[in-house]
Amino acid sequence: MAFPVQFICRAVRTVGLVLLYYIFSIGITFYNKWLMKGFHYPLFMTLVHLTINFCLSALTRRVMQSWTGKPRIILSWTDYLHKVAPTALTTALDIGLSNWSFLFITISLYTMTKSSAVLFILFFSLVFKLEEPNPFLILVVLLISCGLFMFTFESTQFNLEGFIMVLLASFVGGIRWTLTQVLIQKAELGLQNPIDAMYHLQPIMFLGLFPLFMYNEASSLGTSEKLFRVTEFSPLLYSLFFLSAGGFLAFGLGFSEFLLVSRTSSLTLSISGIFKIRALL
Repeated sequence: MAFPVQFICRAVRTVGLVLLYYIFSIGITFYNKWLMKGFHYPLFMTLVHLTINFCLSALTRRVMQSWTGKPRIILSWTDYLHKVAPTALTTALDIGLSNWSFLFITISLYTMTKSSAVLFILFFSLVFKLEEPNPFLILVVLLISCGLFMFTFESTQFNLEGFIMVLLASFVGGIRWTLTQVLIQKAELGLQNPIDAMYHLQPIMFLGLFPLFMYNEASSLGTSEKLFRVTEFSPLLYSLFFLSAGGFLAFGLGFSEFLLVSRTSSLTLSISGIFKIRALL
């Protein structure tokens, strides 16, 4: 009897983690698309969210340390640059390109193209030997992706630039989640807690995305009436409020994603995302 009870508990826990991920993931998808209709600075928005994520992670770590009396993990610079930086940079590119694409494409085209991430995650999971070669698993992933592609193919308005951005984000996302699984499931690093992982990732994510922001958005944002050249105070408060609200959503999404990957695998996260996409469509 022990085995069925243990299996049921593990299944219930996984379903709970997936549902938590769905809440924040679906919420931020519609938030991004809605905000991009009037605020055309997705990279700046992402930088704001990364800053809020870091501050909330640092605050949560401080509260946890005060509550437990145990110091939180702080990685050495060697581990930080060699093991955390690659994960952080790929994460920044994945999020930045995904948010940027909302300026050009519909949610349907975004979700259709983003579904290809499961193929890249499976590929890199096999490369890094996180998953054993399994013909049945490969077939299931291919069928899910092909089915979702055919479901949305005729209902999307195609835009080449946005399509390429999301496809690149999917490819980078495959590397991102594979490296993330390696990072947070290595006991010797001590980053099994999602808060600790987020705390260490955010600074390099910010630095990795900042040059792209400077090249593409900085000059335009500097002359925009949305923030720096406002003529009235209320539009500024409006922009800051909704940017900050998105930061809290992004923090919840990051926490739920890392928690799901740490307790299961990056492939589980990706397949869960496929069913989320089907619900969105």
